[in-house]
Amino acid sequence: MIYFAPMSMKKIGILGGGQLGRMLLQAAANYPVATFVMENDALCPAAHLCHHFTKGDITNFEDVYNFGKGLDGITIEIENVNDEALERLEKEGVKIYPNPAALKIIKNKILQKQFYRDNEIPSSEFFITQKASDLEQYQHFLPAVHKLAMGGYDGRGVQVLKTSADLQSGFNEPSVLEKMVDIKKEIAVIIAVNEKGEHAMYPAVDMVFDQRLNLLEYQLSPAQIAEKVLWKIEAIATKLVKHLKSPGIFAVELFVDKNDQVFVNETAPRVHNSGHHTIEGNFSSQFDMLWRVMLGYPLGCTEAILPAAIVNLLGAEGNSGEACYEGLEEIMKLDNVFIHIYGKKETRPGRKMGHVTILSKEKQELIHQANRIKNTLKVTAAMPQKEGL
Repeated sequence: MIYFAPMSMKKIGILGGGQLGRMLLQAAANYPVATFVMENDALCPAAHLCHHFTKGDITNFEDVYNFGKGLDGITIEIENVNDEALERLEKEGVKIYPNPAALKIIKNKILQKQFYRDNEIPSSEFFITQKASDLEQYQHFLPAVHKLAMGGYDGRGVQVLKTSADLQSGFNEPSVLEKMVDIKKEIAVIIAVNEKGEHAMYPAVDMVFDQRLNLLEYQLSPAQIAEKVLWKIEAIATKLVKHLKSPGIFAVELFVDKNDQVFVNETAPRVHNSGHHTIEGNFSSQFDMLWRVMLGYPLGCTEAILPAAIVNLLGAEGNSGEACYEGLEEIMKLDNVFIHIYGKKETRPGRKMGHVTILSKEKQELIHQANRIKNTLKVTAAMPQKEGL
């Protein structure tokens, strides 16, 4: 049976039905809102939690436009959506979070880097390349990172070029070549902006990446950084969202170098992996906060209840097939540990299948439990596919 919410409620659509949409819908249950989701997979993680599900292509103009007609607002859980359809919907009175102008800047890494430069937001030096052969003229610029302008996601579309021998790994389409930063820390901060331009910022978090997969492996909140560095981070994030001129929620990822200089790496115009701990760790989660923005309620409290850590549950190497969670019961016995399974039926190497949040007053306890979880809880395939099949 499909439950239909009363039509007097605000009608809010989500483009994309993955884990971010799923967690947004879990938070939506606390509010008087009718929820709509569009995704091309009727069995996606968010499909069964919304009031109305539409099977469609979020990159297709007609699908997005027809989905959005009659809604009060739309948000996204991935940048790769049809922004032309969102522009038309905005002109017809549908609120878009973030607005299409901000989305266009952020979804294209060339435009994103130019935005930082034009608004004097510190970011690493860069050159724009249109094809792979362009890289030959920038050998003096190495080591650098080559990023596809469009379509990169979760570490895909990124190549590290350390020497001339690596140039053959560059992309043969429009891309950004960024000077590599001598990184001491990778930091993320999430900031919400309402229709009035008021903002609420969450405590900064330390991000630790799996260098092989270029995916967030675990993180610690709050970040352990000097107060003056934190001030820089907060000032830069505030300036960034001010110039985007859009309501919504934004995740700003930054580098701190060996000299404590701060550089923006990238910005995400949506709820983000680096804010998942806020579900249990903060008074208002990032998901709750976005609903407050979209429904016109006061911004929530971003203060931490307790320090937190997150461990991402990634599909194990060499495992593709129906997902099996090994060590789940053992981890569920731990105190102040919260498991989130995303409801994806199939696993594959490196795929995000869930996350675990740990709360503790002690940093060392957070790190200890994070490592214990990483070594105990594995996402494997019930019947792994053999090589070559």
